[in-house]
Amino acid sequence: MAEAITASFEAAMARTAETALERIAAARVSIETVIFGQTEVVEQSLVTLLSGGHGLLVGVPGLAKTKLVETLGTVLGLNARRVQFTPDLMPADILGSEVLEEAADRRRSFRFVQGPIFAQLLMADEINRASPRTQSALLQAMQEYHVSVAGERHDLPQPFHVLATQNPLEQEGTYPLPEAQLDRFLMQIDVVYPDRAAERRILIETTGDTKTEAKRVMNAEELMATQRLVRRLPVGESIVEAILDVVRSARPGEGDPAINKHIAWGPGPRAAQALMLATRARALLGGRLSPSIDDVAALAVPVLKHRMALTFAARAEGETVSDLVTRLTGRLG
Repeated sequence: MAEAITASFEAAMARTAETALERIAAARVSIETVIFGQTEVVEQSLVTLLSGGHGLLVGVPGLAKTKLVETLGTVLGLNARRVQFTPDLMPADILGSEVLEEAADRRRSFRFVQGPIFAQLLMADEINRASPRTQSALLQAMQEYHVSVAGERHDLPQPFHVLATQNPLEQEGTYPLPEAQLDRFLMQIDVVYPDRAAERRILIETTGDTKTEAKRVMNAEELMATQRLVRRLPVGESIVEAILDVVRSARPGEGDPAINKHIAWGPGPRAAQALMLATRARALLGGRLSPSIDDVAALAVPVLKHRMALTFAARAEGETVSDLVTRLTGRLG
C-alpha cells in the first residue's frame, strides 16, 4: 500500500515537473523576443522569481533593465506596478496612507488607501536615487510580505516580488542601499553592455515601424505552483556541503586565510538559504530536477556579492568581491 502511494506521488510530481518545464521554456523564449543579448541576465531574473525572491538589477542607464522587468510582468501574468524613485519620494508614496473621511452623518473615520506596493510585481526603478529613509520602507514588505501603517497590518498580494533597478553608485544623485535591505535581495544581477551582434539586432528590430510584444505564458497561480515545485526538488548531500563551504568561507575568520584577510564582513545564513533555492531554480530552468555543483558555482557571485564587504587594504590592492567569490567556487569538487 505504501509503495503504491509513493509511486503515485512520484508520478504526480513528474507530471507537475514536466508541465513546469514547458512553461519555463516558453517564458524564456517569450522574454528573449524583446530582450536581446542578455541571456545570463534573463536567466538570473527568472531564477530569482522561481525561487520566490527579490532581485536587484545593477547597470548604467539604457541597458533595458526597466524593459526587462516590464516584460517579466507580462510574460508571467503578474499584476505589476512601477515606482520611480526620486530624492523627494516619501515612504507613504510607496506603502499608502490613512486619509480622513467624513460620512453623511458627519462622523469622521480614517480609511487606508493602498500604495503601489500592493502588487504582485513591484518595479522599484532607480531605487538608489531615493533617500535611505524611503528605501527602508521596503524592508518589512520584502521580508514579511505585509506592511504596517498607523499600527495596522496590511497583507500584500501573493506572490509578491520586488525587482529593483539601480544605477552604479559612481553616478550623480545616488545613495547607497542599507546593508539590511541589500540582504533582502536574493540576487544582485549585473546588467552589462550587449555584444556587437546583439546591439546590431537591437538597432534593426527596435527602430522600425513595427514593435514586437512579449506574450503571456503563465499566470500567478502557475508561477506559485512552480515555486512550490522548486522547494520540493531533491538536493544531494554534496551540493549542501558545497553551499556551506562557499558561504562559510566567505566570512571573516573562516576558510583560507589568504582569501579571508580581504573580507571585512560576509554573508549570513540567509545567503545560504538563497543559494540553496537559486540552485534548485536554475536546475529546473535548465530542464533538470536536481541541482549540480555547476549551479552552485554559477550563482555564488550574484547571490553573495551584495552581502559582503572588503577591507580597505583589499580595495586598495584592487581586489573585488566577485573575484574572491570566484576563487572560492573554483575550489569546489
